[in-house]
Amino acid sequence: MQNTSHRVSIEKNKAKPSLPKRFGRQWDLQLMVLPPLLFIFVFSYIPMYGVLMAFQDYSLFEGFAGSPWVGFKHFEMFFNAPEFWTVIRNTVVISLLKLLIGFPAPIILALLLNEVRNRAFKKVVQTISYLPHFLSWVIVSGFVMSMLSTENGSVNMLLQNLNLIEEPINFLSLPQYFWTILVTTGVWKEIGFASIVYLAAIAGVDPHMHEAAAMDGAGKLRQIFSITLPAIMPVVIVFLILAIGNLLSAGFEDILLLGSNPVLRDVGDVLDTYVYRTGIQNNRYSYATAAGLFKSLLGVLLLVGANYAARKSGNSLW
Repeated sequence: MQNTSHRVSIEKNKAKPSLPKRFGRQWDLQLMVLPPLLFIFVFSYIPMYGVLMAFQDYSLFEGFAGSPWVGFKHFEMFFNAPEFWTVIRNTVVISLLKLLIGFPAPIILALLLNEVRNRAFKKVVQTISYLPHFLSWVIVSGFVMSMLSTENGSVNMLLQNLNLIEEPINFLSLPQYFWTILVTTGVWKEIGFASIVYLAAIAGVDPHMHEAAAMDGAGKLRQIFSITLPAIMPVVIVFLILAIGNLLSAGFEDILLLGSNPVLRDVGDVLDTYVYRTGIQNNRYSYATAAGLFKSLLGVLLLVGANYAARKSGNSLW
């Protein structure tokens, strides 16, 4: 038995080609992978050298080599800043709202579109829902500002015609409306494009399972909860892990454009906009780098924690 197992292992080793040979056989595929790897290395790994600024009193004229080291000084300043808890609260609340509302929205849209049998109507709905994704936030924010304008804004005109309000409301100047406007606009912009992956996953579900369930008397709703959703759950869990990892990325362009009014700063200032304002506009590079590094570390912890929790279901990232 030992000789037989030894002979089998030798044959396996002989059958397995070496790394250079495998690379030579797949040279075309390896070349296709090379540009993305270079892109990630140049734009994601090399800039990480700038993290050193968080531990220095960085000066543009002295550079990394000449700037003095200050340890955790800027982290302490950030944690003791009067706006720290406001920024953290806004970041967490906006991120949770986007996760709780924005994450299931494309799943629901994909499930609904899957039940549409009229192909022409289905294509029209898909096209209309996809289009906002390809518009920049500059265009989308201008569109939203025009709709909510107090002068000939369609929303105010509709509410006045329905006798719900007497005077136009300046929605983008009232903090109590900002989170609703922000989350609603984000869902409208991304719901269609985000549903593509879920539609593709649903297309891979065996139709015979639905036919068998229908013969057993299961309605459409029961088929969705008993067949479709469990079938696409691995995809849902993977995207949920990524969404939790980006939980502190409450947004930048949308908040910066829609929340440009200083009145909205108490409800619209998040970590990304705070880093931009303090670092770029106020030239506090080290302080802003410390705040950004704090956010990145929390994001890594959230990602690892979400992946660990999902590992029990067998659908983790690693």
